[in-house]
Amino acid sequence: MWRHTLVAIRLVLMTAVLLGLVYPLAVTGLAHVIFPRQAKGSLILAEGRVVGSELIGQQFTKPEYFHPRPSAAGSGYDPTASGGSNLGPTSRALVKRISAAILQLTTEDPGLKPGRIPADMVTTSASGLDPDISPANAYAQVARVAKARHMSEDSIRRLVASSVTDRQFGLLGEPRVNVLHLNLALDAADGANSR
Repeated sequence: MWRHTLVAIRLVLMTAVLLGLVYPLAVTGLAHVIFPRQAKGSLILAEGRVVGSELIGQQFTKPEYFHPRPSAAGSGYDPTASGGSNLGPTSRALVKRISAAILQLTTEDPGLKPGRIPADMVTTSASGLDPDISPANAYAQVARVAKARHMSEDSIRRLVASSVTDRQFGLLGEPRVNVLHLNLALDAADGANSR
C-alpha cells in the first residue's frame, strides 16, 4: 500500500516540476529567442515610450481619433476583465445597447446612416480587447476624423487604405485595421501637415 502511495507522490511531484516549471520556462525562453517582440507583448513605441500593444485595444473617444469597437471588458478594454457580454441575438438588452450605440454614433456624426453602420461599430468582440476594426468601420469614421483634424477626407482615406492588414496567408481571418497604429499614423500625418 505505502509503496503505491510513494510512487504516486513521486509521480505527482515529478509531473508538477516538469509541467509546472521546466516546460513553461523552456517555452518562454524559446519564445524570447525566436519571437522576442511578440514574447514581450508586441508593444508599440512612440517617441521612445510604450503607448500600447498591438494585441490589446484601447479606448479612444476624442472626435479626432478613430474609435475602436465597443468593449464589454470591465469598464472598457480592461485586460483583467476580458470577456464578451454573452448577450444572444434575441436579447432585449443587446437590442437596447445596440440601439443606444447607433443613436450615439449618428449624433456624433450625422453623416452616418443607421442602416449603413458596420456591425463592428456597435457590437463587442468575444474578448472585449480586440485592437482591430474592419476597413468598413474605419472608412465610416473618415468624415468625422477629417472634420475634427481639418484635413481632407481623401488624405484620411489614403491613410486608412495604407493601414489595412489583409487576411493572413490570403485566407485566414478578415481584412482589418489596427486602431492604435492608425491613430499613431494619423498623428504623424497631422503633425507633418501642421509644419
